[in-house]
Amino acid sequence: MSRLAGKVAVVTGGASGLGLATVLRFCAEGARVVAVDLNAESGKAMLSAAGAAGVADAVRFVAADVADEDDVAGAVGTAVAEFGRLDVMFNNAGVGGAFGPVTDIEVEDWDYTFAVLVRGVFLGTKHAARVMIDQGAGGSIINTASVAGLSGGAGPQAYSSAKAAVINLSRSVAVELAEHRVRVNAICPGVILTPLLHQGREEQMRELLPTVQPWPDHGRPEHIAGTALFLASEDSEFVTGQAISVDGGLTAIGPDLGNRLQTRPGDAGLVGVNRGQTGVRSQIRRRVGDPAPG
Repeated sequence: MSRLAGKVAVVTGGASGLGLATVLRFCAEGARVVAVDLNAESGKAMLSAAGAAGVADAVRFVAADVADEDDVAGAVGTAVAEFGRLDVMFNNAGVGGAFGPVTDIEVEDWDYTFAVLVRGVFLGTKHAARVMIDQGAGGSIINTASVAGLSGGAGPQAYSSAKAAVINLSRSVAVELAEHRVRVNAICPGVILTPLLHQGREEQMRELLPTVQPWPDHGRPEHIAGTALFLASEDSEFVTGQAISVDGGLTAIGPDLGNRLQTRPGDAGLVGVNRGQTGVRSQIRRRVGDPAPG
């Protein structure tokens, strides 16, 4: 029997990367899914992928900004209106966010990072919990955090801080919602080969990734989708308040990804904000006073 038969899910950031893999896996396991993404073009591609997988009838796409409360409430409302209920909320939408030396980061870029990565999770949790409590049948809220939220050295300051907030928010809300049998957990991906990570350097990253962790293969979006499936299904009915690392053993050896992956923009004299796969252009500039490369 399909593990999510009869269940309805909302997946934010559902048009690419981890979200797309999860949308397709959930549908393959019998769920009906509302995929939410800011990038409408990626949404069209996601619907084509769903069609190719034979699950087009089980998917709806909503273009929305997860930092906007009306958009998030509307996406949750779409699940109820189209499919009659909501059982799983996967707050997965993310961006790389602000990067560069802390002395050079613009406050607007810092705020943007937290708006997407933390406010977006809060809003998705808030509106999903309302529906799940009213239904009286429990549910599962899953939040994408990161190994970067577990320690320093695994990501830029704003990103790492925001993901740490997601982990703590997940634990706090898990305590609050337990009486309603709503489980709340965070997934902490390690280094997963997605467009958000490789930024057009896919082949180089394929070679580097196995060198940063004990496991000999690089992380794939499907690895996160499989963990999300476990947390969405009744297999995890006694699991709540957890931050589950899916990282090929990376946290077991301690991360230093900026050095290992050669992705420390500050060392190259760069600062700015990474807007991920949202369809909105990222901004990168040289630090004031740094000479241009010769």
